[in-house]
Amino acid sequence: MINEPQQKEIQKRNFRYVQIDAVGVSISNVAGPFLPVFLTRLGASNFQVGLLTSMPGITGLILAIVVGRFLQTRRDIVSWYSVSRLLVISCYALTGVFTFVLSKEYTIIATLAIWAFATLPQTALAVSFSVVMNAVAGPEGRYALLSRRWAIFGLTSVVMTFFVTRMIDLVEFPRNYEMMFLGLSLGGLISFYFSRQIKLPLQTPPMLAPSSSAFDSALNYFSLIRGAPAFTSFASKKFVYYSALALSQPILPLFFVREAKATDSQIGTITMAMTIVMLAGYFIWPRASRKYGGRFVLLATTFGMIFYPALTAATHQIHLLILYAAIAGFFQSGLDLVFFDELMKTVPAEYSATFVSLAQSMQYLSAIVAPLIGTWLADSIGLGGALWVSAGLRLLGFVLFLKKDTHL
Repeated sequence: MINEPQQKEIQKRNFRYVQIDAVGVSISNVAGPFLPVFLTRLGASNFQVGLLTSMPGITGLILAIVVGRFLQTRRDIVSWYSVSRLLVISCYALTGVFTFVLSKEYTIIATLAIWAFATLPQTALAVSFSVVMNAVAGPEGRYALLSRRWAIFGLTSVVMTFFVTRMIDLVEFPRNYEMMFLGLSLGGLISFYFSRQIKLPLQTPPMLAPSSSAFDSALNYFSLIRGAPAFTSFASKKFVYYSALALSQPILPLFFVREAKATDSQIGTITMAMTIVMLAGYFIWPRASRKYGGRFVLLATTFGMIFYPALTAATHQIHLLILYAAIAGFFQSGLDLVFFDELMKTVPAEYSATFVSLAQSMQYLSAIVAPLIGTWLADSIGLGGALWVSAGLRLLGFVLFLKKDTHL
């Protein structure tokens, strides 16, 4: 039996391991924004760039609920979290290797194939991350844990992005991307080692209603979900807003490259400006939540993020694009925190993996459809027009959150 002082020491160590894990993850994820840029410079089509963004959603939509039900029965979920993270980050190394050995046209196909495989551990990671972070933080510590984790994440990203953008301008294409993908993937080893040190009580799988067939099992599942109206209400509104965000995700790098004619260094500066301001936001929004409540943060951030795609579409000037990205970074930091906190408030603790997997499944549906719609709109009405559609969808999502829900 663990006494209270021992439990507090374990919590402190868990908190520390979560932050060190963030350093490893952020080192590797610096490469993430450059993946669609990499494909674009190789000559990939709008559809192929959109496919890179939507593939995790295809696998996640199919498997998230199954993975959630599986993880619900696992006693040690931390090990699933750490291994899934390592497998995903290893795909950056594979991308670098294939870039070295293949020609341009085959590199596009190989990159898409690698990241199609990555969707399998990404699905397990998406569910296990929320469960592990919620267990480490507890009901009152989600803002504190994640604001510090993501602040460290952002600071590491800024430093690494600075060096990466200088390197890719000095080395010829595609050797610069090959070096970047291989080098940054080493962060996965840091993440794997320290995330495995997190100690949580072994889960006791909940008793599920007996079912004699797949149909009965499905009925029991939906009955469980219907018993949590606060969850279904918030998750459905989040689905609309996330769809608006996902729609613009493949459009922004295409706009920077093809419309604004930004260099790799300038694109890196846009990303870095957003990240720097996000760091400040991770310290400001928790204070705003304590003073004004979670609903204020929810409405302020969903409203503020409406303007980023609209303002971006209205200019080709790089210095303005950097400014708009910085402003968006401030609101994005609050959105990250409040979406996680408000969702986990509605999730029954004993069924966390099951409910989180459903929320992830809805998010994956957005990630499948919205980017492909975005690239289709880009072909039909232009990249700027697609960004305006994203802004309109974000406004709709804000209006839905503005309508007060008695369950929340």
